Parts: sequence; C-alpha cells; structure tokens
Amino acid sequence: SFFCNPGLLELSLGKFRNVLLNQTNPVEAVIRNIASNVTVIIFQVHAQRSDVVISFDKNPSVNSSGTGVDKGLVSILQPQQSVCTWYLRSLDASQVLSTAISIPYMEKDPIPGGCNLEFDLEVDPNIYLDYTLVDIHIKFAPANLGYTRGANPPSCDSGTGQNSRWRLRYDVYQYFLPENDLSEMVLMSHIRKMSEVQSIKANGIKMLTLTTDDKTNVYFSSLPGQGVIYNVIVWDPLWNTSAAYIPVHTYACSFADLVDNCTSLSKLSTKVFFTALAILGLFTCFFGHRFWKTDLFFMGFIFAGFFFFVFITRVTGLGYDVRLILTAVAGIIGGLFLVASWWRFGSVLLCMFIIGLVLGFLFSSTVFFTPLGDYRVFRDDVVFWVTFSSVALMIPVLFVGCPRILNILASGIVGSYAVILAIACYVYTSLAYITLDLLRRVLNDYFSRAYTNVPFQTNDFIILSVWTMLALSGVTVQLRRERSEVPFPPHPYLTWKRERERRSTNVLDPSHHIPPLRERIHNKLLHIKEFFQKEQPAGERTPLLL
Repeated sequence: SFFCNPGLLELSLGKFRNVLLNQTNPVEAVIRNIASNVTVIIFQVHAQRSDVVISFDKNPSVNSSGTGVDKGLVSILQPQQSVCTWYLRSLDASQVLSTAISIPYMEKDPIPGGCNLEFDLEVDPNIYLDYTLVDIHIKFAPANLGYTRGANPPSCDSGTGQNSRWRLRYDVYQYFLPENDLSEMVLMSHIRKMSEVQSIKANGIKMLTLTTDDKTNVYFSSLPGQGVIYNVIVWDPLWNTSAAYIPVHTYACSFADLVDNCTSLSKLSTKVFFTALAILGLFTCFFGHRFWKTDLFFMGFIFAGFFFFVFITRVTGLGYDVRLILTAVAGIIGGLFLVASWWRFGSVLLCMFIIGLVLGFLFSSTVFFTPLGDYRVFRDDVVFWVTFSSVALMIPVLFVGCPRILNILASGIVGSYAVILAIACYVYTSLAYITLDLLRRVLNDYFSRAYTNVPFQTNDFIILSVWTMLALSGVTVQLRRERSEVPFPPHPYLTWKRERERRSTNVLDPSHHIPPLRERIHNKLLHIKEFFQKEQPAGERTPLLL
C-alpha cells in the first residue's frame, strides 16, 4: 500500500510502509504507544535512486539528520517516553517512492553505531557505501552495548575486556536482487528481507565475521547492473542478542548517465570485439582440430591479446576503446605469429603448450570463481598467484602425452566460452566474471581484499547449460571425426622444401618442366596485353614480294 499524505505517517513497530516523498512537503512519521521494555528504535527509509532526507527535526541539521538512498536514525528512548517522531522529504522536485520501517530493540540488544567516532551522527547505524567499476567498499561505525532507559551509555573506551563493547562480533551479509531487474518495486520488496535480524539470517549470504579488533570496512567485487544489498548484524555473545544496521543497496552503476548507464553497460566496441571473437570461437569449437591453422590463430589471439591488454593498461593512460583496438591488433599479430611458427618450425609441443596454457588459465580461473576463491589464505598475492599458476600449468603437463586430446578439449571449451562472453555483452550473466575477476586482480593491486561472490540465478543456469552443451558437442564431434585421421598435419615447411627438391631433380615429374615464377608472370602479362590489343583487319597482312 502507498501513503502519499504530505502531512502525517502513522507507523507500527516492525511494519513496512511505502510512502511517496517530495521536496516541498515533509512527511511527519510518528509511532505511538511504544512499550516500556523497548529502549531503542531504529527508523529507516529506502529509495532506489533519489536521495531522501531523514531527520529528528523539521529543520534538519548535520548532527540530527541523514541524506541518502538508504538512511536511518537511532532514537534512544527516555523513561516514560511512548511516542517517537521523525521527518522525511526527498531532494528531487518530483515524487520519490520510498519504504519506511521502525525496528524496536531491548536493553540487552547491542546498539548499532553506538560508538561512532567517524561520522556526523552521535549514534550512527548507517552503512556507508561507495563503488567503482572494480570494487565496492562498505564501512560502518562500531556498536555499543545496550542499556536501560535513562541510564548512561557504556563507555566505548573503558577497556577491552568481556564487560566492554570489545566482546561484540559483526556478521556481514550479502543479498542479490533478481538479475536483469532494475525496477523500484522489486527493490522495495527485497530490501525488507534484509532489515531485521532473523530475516537477514534467513535470506542473506554470510560473507565474513569481524571482531572489534578488525577495521569496520569490507570490500566486494563490483557487479555493474546487478542489484546487491548489504547489511551487518552485531552480536553480543554474552547475552546472545543481536541488532541489525541499516541495509544499503547498490547497482554499481549510474541511472543518470546518458551513456554506460545501468541499462546499457557494454560499450559498442566491447560488443563488436567479443561478437567477432565468439564467431571465431564457435567455429573453433566444432572444427578447430580439422582447421589446425585457424585453431592456432584463435589461441594465439587470446594469449597475446590478454597479456597485451594487461601491459598497456598498466603502463599507459589510454582510453578503453583505444586499448581494445590495440589489443585486437596485438591479438591478430600473436595469432599470425603462432601460425607462422608452426609453419616454419613445425613444433607441436610448443604450440600445444600455448594451447594448454590457455585452457589451464580458464580452468584455474573457474576454480577460483567458486567459493574457494574467497578463502582468507588467497588474500595474499604470493599464495594466490603460485596456486593459480600451478593449477594452470597442470593442464599442459597432464596432457603432454596426448596432444590431440588436449587440442580438441581446448578448442571445444575455450571456443564455447568465447560465445558466453559475447552473450554477457547483451544479457547479464555471472559466468563472465570467471575471467573478468582474474583480469581485475592482474590490473588492480588492491583487488585481493575484495570478496568475489556473485549471484547464480536462473539466467546463469540457462547460460551454463548452453556453455556445457556447446563444449560437449564440439569435443564429441571433433573426437568422432578425427579418430581415424593422423594426429596432426605434417610439418608444412619441411613438406614444401621436400616437394621443391623433388621437382627440381625428377625430370619425369611434369612439375619439373614448369617455367620459373618470373617467366610465368611475364607470360601472363603478355597474355593480358594481347587481350586488350586492337584486332588487325582480315586479309593480307604483309607486303607482296615482287
């Protein structure tokens, strides 16, 4: 239900109300008949994209108000107090849909933000969030122990024993909104699941637990276009009581930008690049081993393009489109170089090592895409890269005795994943982050601190099925077609050289009598010249001899 009366909003404890806010007429939110055993009320309001102002007074001040899309205030109740009042308004001239709730807590419940020393409010239960295209950063003020009405709050710095706030624990939760859904009503309905303690535990994903010794800030990988809600539950192990902070949401993108906004995240250059790569990848998936040079070009393109993109991003400040074009050029050169290397030297082992390394990188990235990648031990870059490289190198080592099988597996799996990357340019899928998170870790020194959990919903299961079907089909088709063929084509340079020597020594070979290349070109040009010459008249063409 919606409340749009510009005057008074009557609330009940623990009940959500949707309210339309505007800039000119503040809404007065009131709760009456508060029970005497309630010592603290946390009042919060949420909007999707427009900031709202929540305050204790009609005329907000810095120390008595908060502004944002997810904001809340803590009301410490006095003895005999049974009524609480807050004021709401939006910063936009147009109406803003929001949802509001007030949550009561008792004297033994911890108070979120009760030991705030960083932000403006004296008691600040809010979670502060900022994001980049790489990561999301949340931070919050430490909590304090609960206390009875009218008593003085426990000291925040009186000691570090079990009778102080230092015994408190903080559980950080994450909740994913439905994929590809940016509607306001979806956010309003789902943010309710992340507002109260029991609902958070039932619906959210517990990411980590912080002690009072830890810094109260956490990093997550950014998922542009995907709605995510974060919240923190503070737990008092002595009394076994808990309280929730104010949930905060983000889509890691802007609704207001004209380009690269939440509804059109992929650039045109990205779509062109990965669509072309997908076409080549799909061909390689089913025909890679038969068309060996095309397969080499595809793998060389990926290998050279990846490392070149990392290099120019690290050492230059070029724009994204320029870097992508240069990466495409470098990939083409790398693919041609691998083909030329095979033609000149014919080293199957060298080519298969590159192909196995590409497959190994994809396999290792998939391993760290699982919850294993969020283990604390892998926060250390040395541990991560040693483990990642060992897993990646394991693939070419395991298949060193059967290079044909390795090549067919690589062309089927890597080629089909190129199709998935192209799909990700048009429809959100978490499968793109298998390789994107690896690229982020290579390019950003501090990405190791970010938790890389991603949603896996219906859309992802469908696309995973497509990837699996393509990979299995491609591998099966190639294995059946190539089982009676030679493992690899003969060395092209030696074959050409041997054929040339045979033609030059075997006079019975008709090709031995083929004129040299220069003479053949000259004859061809003469033939073309005669074709354009003017035809001579019929009859006698020479003077009569007398």
